[in-house]
Amino acid sequence: MKRNDFASPDARVQKGQLAKRVSILEAAADVFCREGFSGASIDEIAAEAGVSRQTIYNHYREKETLFMAVIQDIMDRTNGVLFSILATFPETADNLEEDLSAFAVRLNKSCICNQDAKFIQKLIATEGHRYPHLFQFWREQGPGKTDRALAALFARLAHAAPLLIDDFDLAARQFIALIKADLQMGGLFGEAPSEAELEVSARRAVRTFLRAYGQPAAQTPA
Repeated sequence: MKRNDFASPDARVQKGQLAKRVSILEAAADVFCREGFSGASIDEIAAEAGVSRQTIYNHYREKETLFMAVIQDIMDRTNGVLFSILATFPETADNLEEDLSAFAVRLNKSCICNQDAKFIQKLIATEGHRYPHLFQFWREQGPGKTDRALAALFARLAHAAPLLIDDFDLAARQFIALIKADLQMGGLFGEAPSEAELEVSARRAVRTFLRAYGQPAAQTPA
């Protein structure tokens, strides 16, 4: 006898409903990514999820609600990884360039160059101008939350490191832009960067960042 055989009928129903929701969200993400929001159909999503059209409407009412649920699911997953990476941000200036470069590699690999990030980027490129309201939540809970958290970390670091930063929010946005700069072109064509490319990109970005915000060396009196 299986352990699930001892579960109450209500528990088995809840487990089945959860499995359906997961299946619907996964299928919807695939279809939205492939067809875009406007091109995706509930019938196609239902077929890929292995459920009926009515089941999707029972859970999500309409396509826009389903789309927002997909974005929410991605953001929950992404933010969980993101804040584990932010916890590794350097706290001292002992080896600042190396530590910031290693942090940039982790951030790019886990949060910027992964499949979820590529999915969002593709949807924004194809649908963002037509449905800007659909991406307002992503802007607030994705880049907005990342920038605020990173700005706070740079503010803390500036007390221990030779950094001259007047606007920590701006510095955080520029740091993110720099570490993504060398990888964006390949991302547009679905190319995954190699470990070497991630390392080189991070080092270039951090050196540029530190040249902009590092304190000038003290002048030795003549």
